[in-house]
This record gives sequence, C-alpha cells and structure tokens, in this order.
Amino acid sequence: MGRFYFHVRKGDQLIPDEEGQDLADQSAARQEALLAAREVLAEAIKAGKDQVPDAFVIADEAGRSVDTVPLVTALPKRFKGGH
Repeated sequence: MGRFYFHVRKGDQLIPDEEGQDLADQSAARQEALLAAREVLAEAIKAGKDQVPDAFVIADEAGRSVDTVPLVTALPKRFKGGH
C-alpha cells in the first residue's frame, strides 16, 4: 500500500494533486489514472469542451514521477487512429 498523487499536465503546466490516494501498488495507480482519464474525457464531451488535459503524471509518496498516463490512452482504439 502506498500513497499516489495524480498531477494533471496541460501543455507546459503541471497542476499538482495535493491529496493523493492510498492504493495497493503502481499498477493500481495506473488503473485509477485510466478511470479518471475516462471521466475527464466523458465530462469534456458532455460539456462540449474541445480542450482537455494532456495526461496524468503519477507520483509516489516521495514525489517521484513513476508513470504518465496520456488521456488519449483512455479512448477507444478507433478514435486513436487504429482500425
């Protein structure tokens, strides 16, 4: 179990997650970031927004970046340009 932080990257700006979340491991943190990415994208679509953050940057308790989850990874394959 560890505390993970999900900072939001928008272009050159990094919006820090001050609270974080206790999760089992880095894999669980990545899954949480993917779920959050889906929610952010869904809300943006519902609201008609054409701008969304680029990615979630996952940091551990020590503040080290351990993973980056681009929001585009949450899109269905056909919307990413795949067939």
